[in-house]
Amino acid sequence: MKVTAQLYGQFLVSSQVNYTGTYLAEYLEGLSHDNVRYFLKTQRFTPRQRWQQVRPQVVLSARGYVLFDDTVLDKHHSRRIELVRRPYSGNAHGVIAGIGLVTCVYVNPETDQFWLIDYRLFAPDTDGKTNLDHVAGMLAQLTPRGISYRTVLMNSWYATTALFKWLLKEGKTFYYPLKSNRLVDESGGQQPYQPVAGLYWSVAEVEAGKTLKAKDMPKDCTLKLFRVLASPHRTDYLLINEAEPLNTAAAEQKSSVRWTMEQFHRELKQLPGVQAYQCRLARSQRNRLALAVRAWTRLKQAAYQTKQTVYQLKQGFLNEYMRHELRHPSLIFA
Repeated sequence: MKVTAQLYGQFLVSSQVNYTGTYLAEYLEGLSHDNVRYFLKTQRFTPRQRWQQVRPQVVLSARGYVLFDDTVLDKHHSRRIELVRRPYSGNAHGVIAGIGLVTCVYVNPETDQFWLIDYRLFAPDTDGKTNLDHVAGMLAQLTPRGISYRTVLMNSWYATTALFKWLLKEGKTFYYPLKSNRLVDESGGQQPYQPVAGLYWSVAEVEAGKTLKAKDMPKDCTLKLFRVLASPHRTDYLLINEAEPLNTAAAEQKSSVRWTMEQFHRELKQLPGVQAYQCRLARSQRNRLALAVRAWTRLKQAAYQTKQTVYQLKQGFLNEYMRHELRHPSLIFA
């Protein structure tokens, strides 16, 4: 029996807990694990195909948000998977064996929906690119693809001067959390640059933010900095170039859209089993990821259409089974 993208993708959409090729082969006569393995190592699904696949679903907005972030696909049981490195994982709060994934998500604030529109695998030994290189490459693809957006959100790891300047040149708005040692000047050039953590904040500035300049930015570029109390033990600093007047609460609310990325990463890891595949070949891992992304996209599309969460949708596949088992149990309790 021949494995196809349609068959394998359907398996990822339908399976609840087991996403291995062996498990798939158990349910189809004439199919073996070797058939699945051969399919994944001989096909070529790439991130370049992503936009064409999802484009018919995406509802664009002139006020759209573009989000960038990275995550680690946990492969801590692996020993010889080619793409596995040992990056830091925020979820694990430490270094783990895994595959780095850089993602680009589009958010429509009017429909409150989001879509994965691009991604890259972190493989510097193969392409020599850093995560920042991948983000810059994906940013550069947005306009040629006709993707309308207004605001870019990222975490502090991507808050580089080069990206700031690029977004300013493109006329885009950014909301960036800054590291506490980022150098800024609120004196109009009368005092040396100082770390944001050393700034004094009046009561009015806590409410309305500070107008200042960031080091190495264009001289005519005035930005706004907000101090956000993330917890009793942590203070965050949010740098924006928004033209319209904002207070701290409004800036924090807009910046919070970036947590959509955390939701996406959680759904991708939990629903189509993106971390489960253990094949050693890099090409197999790339193909498996591409099909898992397509499976998540199909689940998300159906969830939007039926006004459910993706978790409710996928769990619902078992509803008829549960009704049948309660009426006619396969194994009677007593």
